[in-house]
Amino acid sequence: MDKIKQKELKLTACKVRMGIIEGVHAAKSGHPGGSLSIADVLTYLYFDKMNIDPKNPDKADRDRLVLSKGHAAPALYSVLAYRGYFDTELLKTLRHTGSILQGHPDKKHIPGVDMSSGSLGQGISAATGMALSAKHFGDNFRVYTIVGDGESEEGQVWEAAMFAAAKKLNNLTAFIDVNGLQIDGTVEEVNNPLPLDEKFAAFGWNVIVIDGHDFEQIEKATLDAQNVTDKPTAIIMKTVKGKDVSFMENNVGWHGSAPNDEQYETAMAELKKIYAEIEAE
Repeated sequence: MDKIKQKELKLTACKVRMGIIEGVHAAKSGHPGGSLSIADVLTYLYFDKMNIDPKNPDKADRDRLVLSKGHAAPALYSVLAYRGYFDTELLKTLRHTGSILQGHPDKKHIPGVDMSSGSLGQGISAATGMALSAKHFGDNFRVYTIVGDGESEEGQVWEAAMFAAAKKLNNLTAFIDVNGLQIDGTVEEVNNPLPLDEKFAAFGWNVIVIDGHDFEQIEKATLDAQNVTDKPTAIIMKTVKGKDVSFMENNVGWHGSAPNDEQYETAMAELKKIYAEIEAE
């Protein structure tokens, strides 16, 4: 990845993080921690990798993304807004009565959302079905899904994993967001699903482990997955919950809490500083 593209993606990801904070602050509720941890991979997919068209969100040959960890919807909404699917001002209506942007992605009402999700474990299952459909009908689109490490404690995740490998769905890539925290504490304390790399490998997947905030690693892993011919790929992303907002980083309390006015100002100031530093590089 050249430096110019990397810089553009970093700047966009920073704006996406600002959009996340705008949304959850305006809603006075939501899930900022796990949204901030996936801002980079979503930015790469929607601004560089995926075959999509915001002006024609339902085009038949588009690549699909299913946000299996649907409570991280503020991240998906922010990316879709900055990519041009709808106005960024809508982010301030998150979870408000009458807004299309509710607590979990809604395929029926939000342009760019490929699957309604929220009940953990169901998203990766839906993505598996999409990938199987593409194989059956000879379509060339790829399917991406983002799964939480806490979410991987759900049995349905492993039913989907077993099925995808059995059907050799090499057109399916699952990004596993390993930020180490879930609503009630660390994943090890709650119901330890680790080591996820070994488990997906045991289920017959190609497995790649990366830093989920490094665009070069994200790109290389995604392209490598595309070259696999006989199995799906799990990209295990080591991430920081609450990434780039100092008081949210690695703090389980920000799994499902919204910043107050003072915290909002602090978070936005930190992100604006990061943006300026990237611009100056």
